[in-house]
Amino acid sequence: MKKIALFGTSADPPTAGHKTILSWLSQHFDWVAVWASDNPFKSHQTSLEHRSAMLLLTIQEINSSRNNICLHPELSSPRTQETVEKAQLMWEDAELTMVIGSDLVTQLPRWYKIELLLKQVKWLVVPRPGYPPEEIDLRQLRRMGAEVAIASLTGPNVSSTAYREKGDTEALTPPIEAYIHREHLYAWLDETKKRVKVTH
Repeated sequence: MKKIALFGTSADPPTAGHKTILSWLSQHFDWVAVWASDNPFKSHQTSLEHRSAMLLLTIQEINSSRNNICLHPELSSPRTQETVEKAQLMWEDAELTMVIGSDLVTQLPRWYKIELLLKQVKWLVVPRPGYPPEEIDLRQLRRMGAEVAIASLTGPNVSSTAYREKGDTEALTPPIEAYIHREHLYAWLDETKKRVKVTH
């Protein structure tokens, strides 16, 4: 049976952490379906179209001999339940695994139709620095019917939030940084840097 990883992310913007996770997934699954989506628990600073384009750049940057990572914008939905239903229609005989960062585990019980969703696919939690998966939270999900595993990697200590809030370009890969400058995204960061230069 074909094993497919489903990895949706707000990608605002995609970081070196996303790249690391995608590279790992490509080695452990037959196919990795990726999409940018709007997270109803977050506010986003750039359009879904730009975030999707940046994700595609990240995928292209990964030198995977398996060539098994693909952008699937048609899976994008603020409701993961709708995404899973689309994926089940696309890959009827595959084993589907939803991939989430450990920072989302405590949020999961509030997701739309979560009890149904947890039973429809397998779940893989990717540990993130500062957000260790807590056994009590995992136990709750398993009690609700989820089959949950923990990925054997920890992503680098970078985040989209660090870039948006502090302009931390360490989080970005060169193609993403170039795209952001070319498209004048997160323009307020440029204004902040100019003000800092003036005051100093």
